Amino acid sequence: MKKKFEVIDPDFELSPMTGMTKKHYIDCAKFLLEGAFSHVDSIDQHMSFPIVPGKTYPQPNAPEWRYRAADFEALERTFTLAGPLIHLDPETTIKGINLRDYYTLQFYRSFTSGHPNSIPLPEELPDSNYQFTCEFGGLFKTLLLMPDTIWSQYTEEQKNQMVVTISKWAHHRTTQNNWRIFNILALSFLKKYGYEIDDDLLKSHLLWIASYHSGNGWYLEQTYNYYSISLFIVYTTIWNRTFGDEYYPEISAIIERSAQKLMESLPSFFGRDGYINMWSRSICYRTWVSGAFPAAFMLKNQNLLDAGWARRLCSGSLLQFVTREEFFFNEIPSLGFYGKKEYMVQNYSCAGSPFLMFLPFICLALPEDSPFWTAKENDGFWESLGDDSKKVILENPGLVLVNHGKNGTSEIIPGKVYYDDPNYSKLSYNTHFPWEDHNPEGGTAMEYCFRSLDPRDVRGDDVNFYLTGKTVDNDALKNQQFTISQSMLYNGVIDNVLYRQAIMRKPPNNGVGYIIDLAEITIPGGVIRVDRTRLAFEYEITLGHYGLPHIGGNKAVVNQYVDGRRKVITASISGRSLALISYNGWDQLESLIHADRNAEADESTVIFARKKCLQKNPPMELLITVMLHKMDDNEWTPEELDPIKEIELMDVTTNFSTMGANITLADGTKYMIDFQDIDGRRRC
Repeated sequence: MKKKFEVIDPDFELSPMTGMTKKHYIDCAKFLLEGAFSHVDSIDQHMSFPIVPGKTYPQPNAPEWRYRAADFEALERTFTLAGPLIHLDPETTIKGINLRDYYTLQFYRSFTSGHPNSIPLPEELPDSNYQFTCEFGGLFKTLLLMPDTIWSQYTEEQKNQMVVTISKWAHHRTTQNNWRIFNILALSFLKKYGYEIDDDLLKSHLLWIASYHSGNGWYLEQTYNYYSISLFIVYTTIWNRTFGDEYYPEISAIIERSAQKLMESLPSFFGRDGYINMWSRSICYRTWVSGAFPAAFMLKNQNLLDAGWARRLCSGSLLQFVTREEFFFNEIPSLGFYGKKEYMVQNYSCAGSPFLMFLPFICLALPEDSPFWTAKENDGFWESLGDDSKKVILENPGLVLVNHGKNGTSEIIPGKVYYDDPNYSKLSYNTHFPWEDHNPEGGTAMEYCFRSLDPRDVRGDDVNFYLTGKTVDNDALKNQQFTISQSMLYNGVIDNVLYRQAIMRKPPNNGVGYIIDLAEITIPGGVIRVDRTRLAFEYEITLGHYGLPHIGGNKAVVNQYVDGRRKVITASISGRSLALISYNGWDQLESLIHADRNAEADESTVIFARKKCLQKNPPMELLITVMLHKMDDNEWTPEELDPIKEIELMDVTTNFSTMGANITLADGTKYMIDFQDIDGRRRC
């Protein structure tokens, strides 16, 4: 078997950027399934992948149902690829096994109690929610869209046998918000095909789901993340067309309206070449968010996206991964991002989980004459962007999207983050500089890191003891490590300046004394940061740039210098380069080599700024920094490394706020940084 996917006979007339047409999507799906079926010897063998040691499930000595869940997940998620292939050609075979026959048999066995490979019934397990419910959502999303794949193959007696298991799980306990979609899809499938369900329960789930709509096409999902697109938009759009429009038109209209709104900003999440941004949890699902591109052509208004651009981005995101040898582990997609990385996955994932990333293959259910297939590829707004940077502000989820015409990268800047998690809490996420894990020794990539130097913390004394006589936990050893922001608050965009707040410690640890107020000016290929420290006691902080992976073991080349106005440090690897420029407030610029933190390589280099303050009552200060990135091997020009012409610091601004600045760029553009009433403008 080939070690990676290759586009054979690319069609550069219809698809001048990627060469990918419908034929190549079919080729890609077959290639990926060949890897999956390398673990299947015959039609009678159920789908089961080698367990990956580490935090993912099933763990050693796990109960039997956890192993059944992992196998059922492998079966269902590979059907994400197999279903569309069967839909196009029921005679499709992989490694001599007819796909339709295989999945028809294996799902029948899964849903027939008493068979060795059957999944347990809810009443056979402690009352809780289980992975089976999640997989039911994925399966019945596919079967609602393409019922001709396997459901039509069963006899009525077989269907009745299977419905017992399906119905019990469809009606069983679910969890929180996005999981309700899974129950909705299973219940809707049953109702559509004439089986009795609890209609009140289905309606209740639907109303709950609709209640999470937050605006800008986004839904609340723990925090804001890709689930809002892939589940709340893609899954429910399929539900709309196959069930909702007929049975629940009012709720269907809510979903339709939000999906259409989402399409306004969807392309801005992707790089010019279609690269997906490594952001939010479940990153091993990678391109599942690209499923929104074919879903756009299932909406009632199919003119919301340029079809050629949509296919170009969808294809580019898939090629980002499937063309890399390191992407595959045990001949299937690895648990990680570009390759197997233990520290980048969650404990609810298993070896088969990454197959959900092939949600975009619902495109194979679109008709031959769909614009998604017939339109010529193009680069959308990138073609006219030039060297400028385009900014999209999504007020409701608190996200700012930046597309840098100068280098083709795109950034997600999050503003409503409720906890300290590298999946969410970084200052920015870039399509071509994937995030790194936190380094407790400081210098974490794209984070403000904080370490208390307060002697009471260093001794492990509670800082509030002297006022109250009561103690709270205060771990001296823990306080010696650097920590990232505990939460991120969104404060809006004023006069083209983005304001946020990084809360470095939450109450009861004096939450108003550990704040860094963030102000950001987007410039071509980067950002100017004018950040205000409100850190009450002795401290040390670092501010890291993106990480640079040591591809092939080749270390980054680091250079730095100081002149009268600023400190400069640069780092470069082949095809990528970073620059960090300090204009005010920082003590020094440094670099560190990190191990086992980067998405692309085992080692990486991070350039960062450091500041230490030993005063018992530190003053507020403005930290002025420029962070640049580019995607070439050219040397940085003097003009690029000095984008600020003039800085006027103000103790009190004209709006009666403290510690602001007037910034004049080299091109004469002026910005006023004013933190007026920033605490009262918090949105989270």
